[in-house]
Parts: sequence; C-alpha cells; structure tokens
Amino acid sequence: MSCTRPTGARRAPAGVRAAGLAAFLGGAVLSASPALALDKVTFGTNWLADPEAGGFYQAVVDGTYAKYGLDVTIMPGGPQTNGGMLLVAGKIEFFMGGDMLGDFLGVERNVPTIPVAADFQKNPQIMMSHPGVGLDKWTDLPKATAYISQGGVTSFYAWMRTAWGFKDENVKPYTFNSAPFIADKHSIQQGYITSEPFEVEKQGGFKPNIFLLADYGYSSYSTLIETRRDLVEKNPDLVQRFVDASAIGWYHYLYGDNKKANEAIKKDNPEMNDEQIAYSIGKLKEYGIVDSGDTLKLGIGAMDEARIKDFFDKMVKAGLVKSDTDYKKAYTTQFVNKGVGVELRPK
Repeated sequence: MSCTRPTGARRAPAGVRAAGLAAFLGGAVLSASPALALDKVTFGTNWLADPEAGGFYQAVVDGTYAKYGLDVTIMPGGPQTNGGMLLVAGKIEFFMGGDMLGDFLGVERNVPTIPVAADFQKNPQIMMSHPGVGLDKWTDLPKATAYISQGGVTSFYAWMRTAWGFKDENVKPYTFNSAPFIADKHSIQQGYITSEPFEVEKQGGFKPNIFLLADYGYSSYSTLIETRRDLVEKNPDLVQRFVDASAIGWYHYLYGDNKKANEAIKKDNPEMNDEQIAYSIGKLKEYGIVDSGDTLKLGIGAMDEARIKDFFDKMVKAGLVKSDTDYKKAYTTQFVNKGVGVELRPK
C-alpha cells in the first residue's frame, strides 16, 4: 500500500490544509433512499487538493455520492500527512493510493489493505528533457544527468535501470524544485504529466519534451481506491457504492460541468489556480490517464489481472519485490469491470 504518491513527484507546497477525520462506522448498510441517513465515510487523498482528485470532488459537489447513499468527506493529504496509516488504523474508510508497487510490498508486510478500483489507467509519472539538445528520444535519456527523488530511485527509476539501462551514477537529488533542471540543458527530471511540465513552461520559458513512463512499459495502474480487507468482507455494498459513484464522478468531471468541483479544489488548496487546473485536466484527457484502454468497455476504475501480473514481473526483475510474493492478494476485481458510467462518455 502506498501511503503517499510513491515518488514524491510533486513540488512541495507552502502549507498543508488541516482536515478532520470521520470515525470508522461500519455496521449495517443503509439504502440509497433519501429518506434514510447516508453512510458517512472519509476518503483520504495522497496529496493536496488538485485535479488529479477531481472525480472524487465532483461526486461530492454534484450529489453523486449522495445518490448512492453516501455522505463523503474528502480529507486532503500532503507532505506531512499519512493517509495510508489512517486507513490501516480504521480512522478513514478509503484512501487514494499510488501505484501497485506499494500493494505488492503491502502483501509482503501483511498490511491489511487492498485496492478495489484503478481510477488512473496510466501512471502519470514522466521524465522531461530539454528539446533540441540530443535528448529528444526516450533512448537518448540514459546518458543524461537525472534529477530523481529518493522515492523515485527506489521505485520507477529501479525499473528504468533494468529495463532501459539508466545509470545510478547519473542521478542527482530532485528536491521538488525544477530550477536545476531548467539550468542544465543536458539533464532530465521526473515529474507528473499534470504539473511539472506546466511549472517548467512558466519558469523556464520553454516546453520540455515529455516522456510518459506508461508508454515505455511502466504498466502499473495508479490512483487506486484503497480500503481495508475487513471492510471488503463485512460491508461489500458500501465499497461497491463508493467505487461506482467515484467512477461516475470522474465521467462528470472529465466530460461535464466541473466548475463546482474545481471551486472545491481551490477552497481546499488556495495555491491551485484556474490555469493550472485547465492544464491538468487537458493532460488527463490527452494522455488517457483516467479513461482509455479497458475503461472504454469496462468503465473507469477497470483492472485487468494479466496486466497486474505483467507489472508484478517487472517489479520482481527490478529487484523491488520478492518473486514468491502472492501478488494475487494485492488486488480484487470484485467491484470493477461492470461498465458503470460508460454511457456518460461523449459519443
């Protein structure tokens, strides 16, 4: 289970908004009928409020969660919070995980959590390079100085070494500041497709080359909806309603009127602005981060067992996961692949 975005691939903001926790409720499942009280649940995100959590905010503000009998509180994360631990402790019901490497490691450590949906079909992790200096192709990048966070070194960069020949000696620390990358034209830097390129364009005055790791074999799902195994066993209806409503929230956020959701995001994170939001949503659509591949028929949140096995094998080869780990315990497809919301995609 990933307690934060696994690579730390976001610039650290000035502060973190405090948020209250809802107590774990469990117990009897209530009907979605408005005549009955809604089931109160808290969903913890793994970073400050941003469009990467837009579908969840959308489902709150447009009443989708309420239609599914849920009263959802979104608890924003940040560099000083650990929503994954709050999930384990029973303080929250759902958490926005990173990619599946954390879940494989969670199985090894007997962490009692499990992803129940993959709301990002592609990991937004990227590498960036300067254009026109001999770093315009993916195969050019292993020769460059690489600004990588500590979390990145022990996750996706380990895969880059074994799969593509990137070298440890080229690594310099990425401290969530793109200034060193901007100054060094022969360097590359990690980032998220939705944020760091925007920052570089603003600060550096140029558009960097963007290489989405998913396009080169880093096949993990991302933005996983995580919950506890006991909640899956004791209250599967609650889990199903949250997964379904979240998927519909994403359809509405990507293809409908998302103004109120964006206002809620800015309220929770005043550093977020309309230009950054528009950029992020544009990249989510352009690169098919949320809605592509299997989701076209199976619905947002889809998970494919063969693809999970493929990523597991890559993580074993990279030396990050033990080969005898029971990777099948790292996920469940019980709540997805049912086509929920596919009719909401524009024709």
